[in-house]
Amino acid sequence: MTTVTNLGFPRMGPRRELKHALEAYWHGESTAQQLEEAARSLRRRHWELQREAGADIVPCNDFSLYDHVLDMAFLFDAIPERYRPLVERDAHAGYFALARGWQQDGLDLHALEMTKWFDTNYHYLVPELHAGQTFRLRGNKPVDEFIEAREQGFEARPVLLGPVSFLLLSKAVDGSDCLDLLDRLLPVYAQLLARLSQAGAEWVQIDEPCLVLDQDGDDHAAYRKAYRALADGNRPKLLLATYFGAPADNLPLVAELPVDGLHVDLVRAPEQLDAVLDALGEEKILSLGLVDGRNVWRADLDRALRTLRRAHDRFGGLRVQIAPSCSLLHVPVDVAVETSLPDDLRSWLAFATQKIGELRILANAVKGRVSAYAALDTARAQWVSRQQSPRVHRAEVAQRVGSVTASQLARRSAHARRKHAQQERLGLPLFPTTTIGSFPQTHEVREARAQFKSRKLSAVAYEAFLESETRRCVRFQEEIGLDVLVHGEFERNDMVEYFGEQLDGFAFTRLGWVQSYGSRCVKPPIIYGDVQRPAPMTVRWSCYAQSLTPRPMKGMLTGPVTVLQWSFVRDDQPRATTCRQIALALRDEVLDLEAAGIGVIQIDEPALREGLPLRRKDWRGYLAWAVESFRLTAAGVRDETQIHTHMCYSEFNDIIEAVAAMDADVISMETSRSRMELLEAFVQFRYPNDMGPGVYDIHSPRVPNVEEMTALLQKAADVLLPGQLWVNPDCGLKTRGWAEVRDALAAMVSAARRMREVVTVEA
Repeated sequence: MTTVTNLGFPRMGPRRELKHALEAYWHGESTAQQLEEAARSLRRRHWELQREAGADIVPCNDFSLYDHVLDMAFLFDAIPERYRPLVERDAHAGYFALARGWQQDGLDLHALEMTKWFDTNYHYLVPELHAGQTFRLRGNKPVDEFIEAREQGFEARPVLLGPVSFLLLSKAVDGSDCLDLLDRLLPVYAQLLARLSQAGAEWVQIDEPCLVLDQDGDDHAAYRKAYRALADGNRPKLLLATYFGAPADNLPLVAELPVDGLHVDLVRAPEQLDAVLDALGEEKILSLGLVDGRNVWRADLDRALRTLRRAHDRFGGLRVQIAPSCSLLHVPVDVAVETSLPDDLRSWLAFATQKIGELRILANAVKGRVSAYAALDTARAQWVSRQQSPRVHRAEVAQRVGSVTASQLARRSAHARRKHAQQERLGLPLFPTTTIGSFPQTHEVREARAQFKSRKLSAVAYEAFLESETRRCVRFQEEIGLDVLVHGEFERNDMVEYFGEQLDGFAFTRLGWVQSYGSRCVKPPIIYGDVQRPAPMTVRWSCYAQSLTPRPMKGMLTGPVTVLQWSFVRDDQPRATTCRQIALALRDEVLDLEAAGIGVIQIDEPALREGLPLRRKDWRGYLAWAVESFRLTAAGVRDETQIHTHMCYSEFNDIIEAVAAMDADVISMETSRSRMELLEAFVQFRYPNDMGPGVYDIHSPRVPNVEEMTALLQKAADVLLPGQLWVNPDCGLKTRGWAEVRDALAAMVSAARRMREVVTVEA
C-alpha cells in the first residue's frame, strides 16, 4: 500500500492566527499560556486539514513559534551566554530575544543573525556556536508534540533538522569549525531519539537538506560519523529527507548511511529517480516528492503517476511513500477560499491542502481504484486549460523580449563620470544619509487601506489620507536632517504585491499568506502569464513627495529578480524569460520617473543572492540573466540620474563580482546583525561604486545609540573609502513603530555627522 505523507505544513494558519497570537503576546496583551493554547489549537487544526485532505501520516514538530532552526538551537541549549540570564528567568522571553533582540530590564541584547533558508524566501535564525560548545536537552518539544498528536488520534511522524545540517547552517563566532562539535552534539540527538522511541514514535523524519549542496570530504565524514552513531541504541526508524534538489554526487554517501528510508525531491530533480532506485538497498523505503512544495500550480498528475509506477514496480507498494517535494511551509493553506480569483485560474492552483489531495489521487490511482480515474480526468482537463488559455500569452511581449539589444544593457558612462554629474546635481555631503524606503505602516495606515479596498472609504478620502501621511513623513525626514528622502510608501501593501497589482500577467489572493520570518507574512503574487506595464505605477507619489521638499527624493521600485523570486512564478517557460519581461516593464517606469524630474531611483534587489542555484556549477548561467535583467531595468537613464539598489540578509563573498556588474551607483545592504562582517567580501575585491552598509537592524525593536552606529561606520571606513560610504538602516522601516524610528534615525544622522567631523579633522 502506497502511503501518503507530508514533510511539513504552513504554521501561520489560514488567517494568520499565529501571527496575531504572537504579536498580542509581544505587545503584552496576552500571556505565554494563552500563546501556547493558540499554538495547540493551530496544530490540531493543521493535522485535521491534512488528514481530511488524504494524508495517512502527518508531520509533528514542524510547527514553530518563530523558526525551526532556532527551535533546535534552543532545544539543544545552544544559547549564547548573553541571553542566559533572561532565558533562565523567562524561557519564552529568552526564546524571542534570540530572534528579535531585547532592550529592557537593564539588558541590551542583539538578535541572532538571520539569513535565507537555502534559495527560498523563508528566513532562519543562525545559531551561534563556539569551540568547546556544550549541548544538552532543554525541554521536550519534539516528544511533547508527538504525544499531543497521538492523543488526538493522528498517526504522526516527528520532524528534526539533522545534526550535520544543523552544524553547517550554524555560525562559529570564534572562527572555529562547527563540524568539530559533532562529537559533542550526537549524544544529545541520540538521547532525543531514545525519548521519541520510548514515547512510541515508529519513524522520525530527519532533514539533511545540505546533502543537495556541494559537499566535501570533511562533510561526508561528518555524515558517516553522525549516522553510524545514531544507528546504535534505542531509536525509531529514520527517514532521511533531502529536498530543493538532488544529492547527485552525494548519492553514494546517502545510500550507504544506516538509515531506514530516503526522501527525494522529484520536482526540482526528476532526473535522479533511476540513480536513486539503483542505489538504495533492498530494505530501505523510498519517499517520492511528487508535487511541488514551493509553488502553487497543480501537478501534472499523469507524469507524476508514471514516476510513481516506476518506483512501485521496482520496490512494491510497501516500500514506497509519496509526499510533497519539501515542506509545505512555502505555500498558502487552502485555495478553496480564493473565490475572487477567476474560475479557470483558480482551477490551475493547488495550495497545501490541495497538494495533499493530489497525492491522495496518485495513491488511489496506483492501487487501481476507480474513483481516482475521474479525478485524473478532471486534473488533466485543468492542465490542458492552462496550456491553451489566451490569458497566458501575449505576442507583443514576446516580440519585445526578443528585440533587446546590447546597448540597452549598459549605462552611457563609467561610474566615476556619472558620480561627478550626480554630485553636481544633488550636492550631497560626505556620509550622506538616507533610508531604504518604507516608513511605519501604522494601524491607521492599514485600516485606511482596508476601508478603501472594502469601499468604506472613497478614493478621494483615501488619496487625501495618503497625502497627509506623505507630508508628515517628508517633514519628519527634513527635521531630523536626512539628506536623501523617501515618500514613505504608505500607499503600498507589500514591495512585490504593490507592483504586481499594476502589471498584466499577475494574479492575487485574498488569504494566500506565506511566512517570511517570525510573524512576518507575505502574499506572493501569482505570475500566470506574460508581463507588461499598462500605465505608470509610482510616478504620482514620487512627484508629490518631491514637490514638498527641495531635498532629493528617491523613487522606489522593486527589481525584476526580486519580483520574480518573491512571486509564485509560472512554470511553463524559463524563469529567465519571465524575469526579462518584468525588467522591461520596470524599465518603462524608471524612464518615466526620470522624465518627471526624480533624480534618485532605487531598484531593490534583496533576492538576487537568494535566487542563486544551490550547486556552484549552475551559478554562471543564473547570474548572467539576473544581472542582465537589473541592467535592462536601470541602464536607460542619463548620467546625472543616480541608481540605487538594496540587498539584505545574504552572503555576498562568492558573487561580489556579479554585484559590481549590476553597476548601480549606490548599493545598500544588511550588515548590522553581522556587525559589518559582510564587508569582508570587499577586502580582497575593491568595490568600485558607492555603498551604504546598514548601521542598525530594523528587524529588532531595540534602538541602537549613536556610539554603536558610529563604531559600525568606522569599521566600514576601514574597508571602503569615506567618499564611497552612505549611511542608512539595513532595510525598510514598515514593520517598526514611529517611536523606535524617530530615535534610531536621529541617532543615525548624529553618527553620520560625527564621521564627517572625524574625516574633516583627519584630512
